[in-house]
This record gives sequence, C-alpha cells and structure tokens, in this order.
Amino acid sequence: MAAKPRSVRRKRKKVNKEKSLYFDFQLMFLVLFLVALGLVLVYSTSSYTAELKMGTSFYYLKRQSVFAIMGIVAMVIVSKIDYHVWKSFSLLAMVVSIVLLALVFVLGTASHGATRWISIAGIKFQPSEVAKIAIILFTAHMATIKVARIGNPKILLKVVAVPMVATGLIAYENLSTAIICAAIIFMIVFVTSPKIGQFVGFGIAMVVLMAIFLIIAPYRMERVQIWKHPENYERGYQTLQSLYAIGSGGIFGKGLGQSIQKMGFIPESHNDMIFSVVCEELGLFGAACVIALFIMLVWRCVVIAMSAPDLFGALIVVGVITHVSVQVLVNIAVVTNTIPPTGVPLPFISYGGTALFCLLVEIGLVLSVAGRIHIPKEY
Repeated sequence: MAAKPRSVRRKRKKVNKEKSLYFDFQLMFLVLFLVALGLVLVYSTSSYTAELKMGTSFYYLKRQSVFAIMGIVAMVIVSKIDYHVWKSFSLLAMVVSIVLLALVFVLGTASHGATRWISIAGIKFQPSEVAKIAIILFTAHMATIKVARIGNPKILLKVVAVPMVATGLIAYENLSTAIICAAIIFMIVFVTSPKIGQFVGFGIAMVVLMAIFLIIAPYRMERVQIWKHPENYERGYQTLQSLYAIGSGGIFGKGLGQSIQKMGFIPESHNDMIFSVVCEELGLFGAACVIALFIMLVWRCVVIAMSAPDLFGALIVVGVITHVSVQVLVNIAVVTNTIPPTGVPLPFISYGGTALFCLLVEIGLVLSVAGRIHIPKEY
C-alpha cells in the first residue's frame, strides 16, 4: 500500500523533552517602573526641602538613585544565583540579623526621634530591613524541612522561635515593622501547615504581644488618641496636613511638582507620607494607578509562587508577597488615617536607601525562583 502524501498526513504537535528556563520580564518591568516612578516622586516631594536644608534640590534624589542602582545590580546578581544556595546560609543570616538588631540598643544612631539605624564606616543602614530577608529565607527553609510534622505544636515552635526573637527585638523600637515581620512568618507557616487552630493561637499571641508593647510605651497609646482626634494633638498636625493634601488633589491632581503641602506643611513628605503628595499632585486617578501597579506586582508573584518548582521556592515568594502587600496596606492606611499613625515607607516609592536596596534583593530572590520554572518547548 502506498504511503499517504505528506500533505494529507495529520499534523501533530510534539512536545520536546528538553525544557526551557523561564524569566519573568513582566515582574522585572513592573519593579523597574516602580523604582523609576519612586525616583521621580522623591524628587518632586523633596526638592523644596532639599533646596532649603542642603542647598541643592537634587540632594535626596542623588542619594536614592545611588541605592536604586546598587539595588538593581544586586537584584540581577541574586536572580542569577540558584535560590537553593541560600538554604546553607539562612541560619547564619538569621544569627547575623539578631546580632545587628541587638547592636542597635548599644551602637544605634537616632533619627527623627527613633533609634533604628547603625552606622558602620560611614554607612548608615537599618538592621530591621536586612532582618526581613533573613526571616523569609530562614522560615521558608525551616518550614520546608519540617513540613511533614509542622502540624505538631512543638515542631511549629521550632520553626518560628528564632524569627520571633528577631521580631521581638524589632518590636521594642519599631512595632510597625515587627508586625510586618510577624505577618511574613505567619503566612509562610499558614501556607505550610494544615491546622487552622494553630493560626488562631498565633494570632491571639500576636495581639497580646502588641498590647504589651503598647502598654510599656506610652507614646504608642498616644498615637491611638491622635488617630481618633488628630485635631486635639500637636502630633496630629502631620495627619491633618496629609488629609488636606489628599482632599485637595481631586480627580486628576494639581500636576506633578505642584504640591503645596510638601513645602514644609507635611514634615518629611518624601518619606512615609509620600502617598499623600501623590494624591495631591496626581489626584485620585494617579493614586489608583500606583495601587494598580502594586496589585499587578503581587499578582505576578502569586503566579510565580504557584508555578515554583518546589516548596522552598514557593515559600520564599510567599514571604516577599506578604512583605510588599502588608507594607503597602499599612502605609496607605496610615496616610488616610485609617489606622493609628506609624512609620512605614511605601515600597519602592518612599525615600530610604536600605529599604529600597533590600526590597530589590527580595525581588531578585523571586526572579531566581521564576528562573527555575521549567516550561516545555512545543514545535
């Protein structure tokens, strides 16, 4: 029997056994866009203050640009390294972080009424930002190796004990950052453990600890009163000016660089309160666009976590997702006076070199996980 002509043979899609490695260009673009937007907004919000205090309107922009460039380089380097390598260094990173956090009480440098920085060889940085990376890596590693028995309360305690020590040290001086670290630990364990009851207990314990830290620091209780009635307190001035900025922006804002509130009315407008100036200059539309960018960023990370080649990679991404999303929610809630005032920067946007650098390193870890996702080639 004659063979059928090739033209009438049924074409079948074949899947090559070789698999291609994946790189998430969408995540990379979103991060670079947020960093660039942050630099523009830092200059817009700080130029007036920088001109008065430093003699040049580019002072804060230059400093932030240096950390942005360093962070992007670090992000690319970390993305090229197999994330499994960090298992061997997770405990060391955690120990170093705890030591640095303890040194804050001895060698800490005060700024804006808070002692959260360490200065080494002229380089000033926040150990709490470094600790977030260590907490993500260590908790993810411990949860991975204990996954079969993490439902056991004793095993769960072993997983969270060391990261919670670091979180406690952070909470003494910076309760808001400690809450973010606790949320990271909570979510990593939540994804791993099958028992819901553990998380109810964990949540109750966190509420009790937060109440204790509120009681031992009277100024924190004062913040609750400021939140309820900002007009009655001198420290409520920043909150009121933030709300004025948001309200005066309208739908499309006054225009980039045209903010009035940044001219000394909102103290340190380029830091934690930068979102209020975004609302004033870019309006409700601009603020919604910024929020939409963060939603897309979180969504890309969720896709990577769901496609991760193993549990360790997925938990790393879960930790980064929790860090970014909780910090965005807390910052915007503070600016809009939805929760009591506290100092949490807006990721990638607010001025702060250590925070930006460490965030970009975390994104490098996510890109490293994404880079190990295997996609079948079809032809």
